[in-house]
Amino acid sequence: MPDVTIDKNHCKGCGLCVEVCPQGILSMSKELTVRGYFCAHVHDPSRCIGCRICAITCPDVAIEVHANGTVFNLFEY
Repeated sequence: MPDVTIDKNHCKGCGLCVEVCPQGILSMSKELTVRGYFCAHVHDPSRCIGCRICAITCPDVAIEVHANGTVFNLFEY
């Protein structure tokens, strides 16, 4: 099963990943980060299909998708 990891230190809470997720597994957190943003979080990881659209869309490169033991980093820092 794919695993989506969101780096709260890089997420600025734009919500683009929430809008593009075809499975609707992402939502915005109700807790503020140390930077003062409501960041994205995964609320239903069991429905993730590993499409990586969230990671591709994220302008802050805050999302990694791990599938079958492989880490897919679409952009380098």
